[in-house]
Amino acid sequence: MKKTVYLLYVCMALCLLVSCKSKKQLVATPTAAFWTIEHVSGDSVTISRHSGPTDTLPLVDSVYAEPKLVSKDQQTVSATQTPAKKQRKKAVGEARITHSSIGVSSSYSGVDRVVNYEFTHRDVPEAFEGFRIAFISDLHYQSLLKETGLKDLVRLLIDQKADVLLMGGDYQEGCEYVDPLFKALAGVQTPLGTYGVMGNNDYERCHDEIVQSMQHYGMHVLEHKVDTLRKDGQYIILAGVRDPFDLTRNGESPTLGLSADDFVILLVHTPDYIEQVPVTHTDLALAGHTHGGQVRVFGIAPVLNSHYGTRFLTGLAYNSENIPIIVTNGIGTSRMPIRMGAPAEVIIITLHRLTE
Repeated sequence: MKKTVYLLYVCMALCLLVSCKSKKQLVATPTAAFWTIEHVSGDSVTISRHSGPTDTLPLVDSVYAEPKLVSKDQQTVSATQTPAKKQRKKAVGEARITHSSIGVSSSYSGVDRVVNYEFTHRDVPEAFEGFRIAFISDLHYQSLLKETGLKDLVRLLIDQKADVLLMGGDYQEGCEYVDPLFKALAGVQTPLGTYGVMGNNDYERCHDEIVQSMQHYGMHVLEHKVDTLRKDGQYIILAGVRDPFDLTRNGESPTLGLSADDFVILLVHTPDYIEQVPVTHTDLALAGHTHGGQVRVFGIAPVLNSHYGTRFLTGLAYNSENIPIIVTNGIGTSRMPIRMGAPAEVIIITLHRLTE
């Protein structure tokens, strides 16, 4: 028995080697500025920058339920209280979210499961009822994900019949893999296209090559930009964050100047960003980076790639302003091609309009 316990501790120590390589996060105070929407036309939104105040609030711990009470400066604050400057659309309970998962490893190598979220919100336009979003992140091609797995991932995404594909960064483990990766992903022809942000690996190497390759294959790069998805004369807005680890430069969310009446999805590599800076007007944030721990022994991850511990490790969580975020385990690995207790996954989100 003692020998077994000893081997378990050795195993957990070795797991420290498989964490996602991450640059040190710069926890800087966001610069005081906000964005104003000027024009919505075609497939683009024009915004401008102005000076203004920012607020940073504490984290709320929440899973598949309304957020619990949190403590700030030894005072108990209800998560259902709305800050004075907060607009009505961010009230707790406006989003109804359920989820389920389906194992797919027997049919698609490289992916263990598809996690389906049903996301119901009052600001989802009627034209987007039943709209399907595919979200992938942290491919780290070629790590654990190699050519056969990439082909199966593309086949899986095609079979899901999503309306749009969103990607959360950390695409590669070497610049020589960039073009083959995006050439393959270009085979996923969704009706409204493919959009992506960069991860820390992508800022450390191959950034320009990734941008060029994505654009070459008709994909949209969202580096502190907003874009519109249009259907039957109505639209929803996508916003993407540039290098969320550098808050000195990028501590102003691209959502700040958007309308409270729009439905806004924020795409960002690390979930910490939605707690570190105000992401006003965001209805749903999507992130990766954590790998779900990548290696979890009895549910415990030896290495956590977040300043907030397990709060944003995987699945559905909320920031201190009650904005929901879905964090994916991702698909690939870093440092060592090992996954344990953190299944490689594709996220599918189906939007519904709340009519009550």
